[in-house]
Amino acid sequence: MPEYAIRSGDRAAFIAGLRELADFLTANPSALVPRTASFGVFVDAFESDARRKGAEYVAAPLGVPVEDIGEGYYDARRTFGPIAYSVIAIPPEERQ
Repeated sequence: MPEYAIRSGDRAAFIAGLRELADFLTANPSALVPRTASFGVFVDAFESDARRKGAEYVAAPLGVPVEDIGEGYYDARRTFGPIAYSVIAIPPEERQ
């Protein structure tokens, strides 16, 4: 059993939603788009080492390294044009 929990969603529904959005924007060229967009998967763990291990697990298929950004936070990010897919590990005292 891992020492971390990964907060992710329904993969098929997420991919279908992305395709639906792309189709909508293609069909409606007058619809404005943001300059950038991002979404992320969150990793929860009480211990810093477990947070890092969880972030590395999620980031591995993305082919990006995990960065220790200080104070117990870890981040990994892969960009697709102006869209970022992030992995975020947050210390328990900072979670809401």
